[in-house]
Amino acid sequence: MTAAAPRRFRPSLWATLITVPSVLVMLGLGTWQMQRLEWKEDLVRRVEQRLHAAPVPLPPSIADPEALEFRPVTVTGRFLNDKEMLLIARPRQGQVGYELLTPLQRPEADGGGVVLVNRGFLPLDKRAAANRPESRVEGPVTVTGLVRLPQPAGWLQPANRPGAEAWMRLDPPAMAASAGLAGVAPLVVEATPDPARGNAPLNGIQPLVELPNNHAQYAFTWYSLAATLAVVYVLSQRRRTGPAS
Repeated sequence: MTAAAPRRFRPSLWATLITVPSVLVMLGLGTWQMQRLEWKEDLVRRVEQRLHAAPVPLPPSIADPEALEFRPVTVTGRFLNDKEMLLIARPRQGQVGYELLTPLQRPEADGGGVVLVNRGFLPLDKRAAANRPESRVEGPVTVTGLVRLPQPAGWLQPANRPGAEAWMRLDPPAMAASAGLAGVAPLVVEATPDPARGNAPLNGIQPLVELPNNHAQYAFTWYSLAATLAVVYVLSQRRRTGPAS
């Protein structure tokens, strides 16, 4: 009975040229995801701090909208009810509907201009203004809400069609142009709910910020792939060094 010749690690040139750069790239991607994880956790902390801060008056001039994003604010003015707009909304409690955006004309003392106010969810049977006379609030009002900025459209999200019954996503400049409004702020104030009204239509929007944080899982995946490839490389490049004895 002869013993098998021992195996030694003798990698081929092509296997090395393919494997080593691939492992380095995967390790780099894993490290990048860990850096993204640190950035995202810091962002979540900052957003939480903003969400729980006391409301401040919306500045007359908004030079840096991102500095106000997710901040509770107050804004005073008069609703331009004849310029209201509908925004496609996620279903709520099994109901399909819209969110109602009403432009708010600010007084000259507050810098003038217009701010779009998201006043909350409307079921389908309330989309026509005639079916909700209570929504046509007249006279000066002060709205407390959360500043939101428009987000880039998803690659599967339908595009806005100015002139259609409803908008698919927030776009203050396009909305302003469609409604014939000038001086519209590049943000939207989402009115916060009044607990006394419960789930009544147009009772604002519960402050909620969704910031997906999957970077730890992504980093683990890249590091695991790098380790697996390295193990396969080592095992596959072990060769017999001589004849069996």
